[in-house]
Amino acid sequence: MRILPAGEHALLVELPTGEAARALHAELLRRRAANELPGTGEIVPAARTVLIDGVRDPAALARRLTRWKVPPVPASTGRDVTLRVRYDGPDLADVAALWGVGPADVAEIHAAGVYRVAFCGFAPGFGYLTGLPERYAVPRRATPRTRVPPGSVALADAWTGVYPGASPGGWQLIGTTDAVLWDTGREPAALLAPGTRVRFVPETPA
Repeated sequence: MRILPAGEHALLVELPTGEAARALHAELLRRRAANELPGTGEIVPAARTVLIDGVRDPAALARRLTRWKVPPVPASTGRDVTLRVRYDGPDLADVAALWGVGPADVAEIHAAGVYRVAFCGFAPGFGYLTGLPERYAVPRRATPRTRVPPGSVALADAWTGVYPGASPGGWQLIGTTDAVLWDTGREPAALLAPGTRVRFVPETPA
């Protein structure tokens, strides 16, 4: 664990692995809910870091963090979301070739996993999901698309993501969901938040 100041009232905690970052994020949220972290504001996870903002006394919190024993994230924590997916993406055949399977097998392999939102970024409502075995990691496209349709289910490295709105993007598109990922009229606006467990259920393309 490496703890760095981030301005006058924030700390950036660097962790050795993504799992360690997710565990620290969960522990910070637990302690704040238990009123054990007075004087802290937003807590933002990333791939291997956690930003703690709005800290009254960053030096004191940094000393406390070095003494914590952070448990792994329990499998039962987090909200559950199920996304129905048509595995009809334009990169389905390319992903199948990279995996050494048929296109129909991609849906079966991908939907067999249980995913968890590690952190959000890139666009409002876009979650970076862990859960795909490392052996199925795929590269980003050599040439990004100028427009990816909303609801596109995509892969990059070992991450899964779902595009909440139309945007440029270089991930491999394997399917489509009708779920609304980002809705400012909803509370919370993001369907997928850090810690959410996600299951993908295949649908038959229309």
